[in-house]
Amino acid sequence: MAEPSQRYYIKYTFYKLDPQWRRLPKKERDAGLAEFQGIVESFSDEMRINTYNLQGMRGDADFMFWQITQRIESLQEMAVKLSNSPLGVHLSTPYSYLAMTKRSPYVEQHRHEGQEGASPRPRPKGTKYLFVYPFVKTRPWYRLSKEERQRMMNEHFAVGHKYPAVKINTAYSFGLDDQEFMLSFETDNPGDFLDLVTDLRESEASAYTLRDTPIFTCINQELRDILNSLGG
Repeated sequence: MAEPSQRYYIKYTFYKLDPQWRRLPKKERDAGLAEFQGIVESFSDEMRINTYNLQGMRGDADFMFWQITQRIESLQEMAVKLSNSPLGVHLSTPYSYLAMTKRSPYVEQHRHEGQEGASPRPRPKGTKYLFVYPFVKTRPWYRLSKEERQRMMNEHFAVGHKYPAVKINTAYSFGLDDQEFMLSFETDNPGDFLDLVTDLRESEASAYTLRDTPIFTCINQELRDILNSLGG
């Protein structure tokens, strides 16, 4: 088991803007956007924050933060400061997922260079697109023998290796949040991800999926550009 100091908390936080924000005077909005950005940047030394625009992708979320940190309290501190900012009082959080990294129990027998899950340290690639969803397996999956699960996961990995341009990031939520896993996939070509998911539906392990929705299509964008698109 990895030592706590080697593990990271992963947070996917989705925000939705109240339309009333865009009706405020421009000077007031500009000041609010600047303060919001300043708060986010003040946490950049202790956590990695990747920002994504979801406008036009879904109707229930406008942007998302992918946060990576070794100190769970920093997630709370940042959330409190943002929610009390001038922009924050106009934001809701329709989706919020907490997870933690650890080594995958299935990669040892199916290793290749850069294998996902081989290290508890997340290494985002910063691709243009990120696809995020919570994941829950059925209880019968956990009653299978380790050998049987490994066999099915080997097939799962083999399918994934057909799409080297798609990088999976797996984090674990057991006991931390409602889902069991948080999955995110980085790619510069959404079609590759669509084809990967289609192929995985035919794998044997797919029969043990209880839930893998909602799914979010996120476009990587600088925070300043995201905030300006909200009515700067």
